[in-house]
Amino acid sequence: MQKLRFDRADGRYVLFYAFDESLPAIVETAEQERGIDQVELRWNPVLAEQVIVSTGRQGRTFLPPAEHCPLCPTLSEDAFATEVPAARYELAVFENRFPSFRPDAPTVDDESALYGRMRASGRCEVVLYSPLHEATLSSLPESQVRHLVDVWCDRYGELAMTEGVSYVFVFENRGKEIGVTLTHPHGQIYAFPFVPPQVQQEQAAAFVHFQKTARCLQCDIVAEEIAGGSRVIASEQGFVAYVPFAARLPYEVYVAATAHRESLLELLPVERDGLARLLRRVQSAYDALWGFPMPYTMSMHQRATDGVQRAGDHLHIEFMPPYRTKDKLKYLAGVETGAGTFINDTAPEACAAELRASLVRAEDGR
Repeated sequence: MQKLRFDRADGRYVLFYAFDESLPAIVETAEQERGIDQVELRWNPVLAEQVIVSTGRQGRTFLPPAEHCPLCPTLSEDAFATEVPAARYELAVFENRFPSFRPDAPTVDDESALYGRMRASGRCEVVLYSPLHEATLSSLPESQVRHLVDVWCDRYGELAMTEGVSYVFVFENRGKEIGVTLTHPHGQIYAFPFVPPQVQQEQAAAFVHFQKTARCLQCDIVAEEIAGGSRVIASEQGFVAYVPFAARLPYEVYVAATAHRESLLELLPVERDGLARLLRRVQSAYDALWGFPMPYTMSMHQRATDGVQRAGDHLHIEFMPPYRTKDKLKYLAGVETGAGTFINDTAPEACAAELRASLVRAEDGR
């Protein structure tokens, strides 16, 4: 793997990754204006958690025509200037123009003893899976997705060593139904200055389980899912995809390491291969389910980077699609948002069977 860093005039960086090709040449373009925004953390005393305030995100690019996609290559000095100052690339990463965290976040003061503020210090990166505007994980060559896994590993490793970063969150938002504003295939990475609440909740559950059993919770879950098999969709070397026993949403899928791996950095090369293959297969199953690209959020949970050793850290990826049927969305309404309890309108075992069948159709070309 080769990597080239280009520092923009506005202070942001672009990283180019080359695996099968040479590194690209930089195209000289006029610098785009960086968003000027209010970025800070505000403490919610009712729930005892942080809320990110980032007003500049209101001005982010919203569903532009393909010829003005900011994630495509910049073809020449006279062409439309995108976020990628190169006429070609294999994979690329750049700092978000409209971040929720930024390394130069301003110092802030508390409003009162009750209402606290903190600097929103951190990084927000955009990860470009391919220069092809219409590509998807499942349509990309397996080698390209394998390279993406290597890029994730590189970014996790580097951001984890950054001062003040407590959690490196790799994720993808796919589909307009999720609120995606750019359709080019991409994901994101947030380097948090704190461990996010949902991850903290998982860590607490894993700690309780470890205290009772002296075993990793995710290891036990994976072993039980594999033994039972009714909710398993597919598996590859080192990873299994399954619908959780207590799935919060219809067609929710977890992709988990079958051995105890705390983070991406602990994966063996064959396990990175398996993860790349399984991610393509999960998206293929989703897209073949009803014959259209399934929107989802994809969230990667792994070891925190705050220096605390926790017994239950175990690499897994959570897919959360918003559809409950082919033409009905599963809205998060009063009980989910007001009471914090999910209501699933389907049986996880039935959804797993549907996804297994759709994967067969996808792989048979039907």
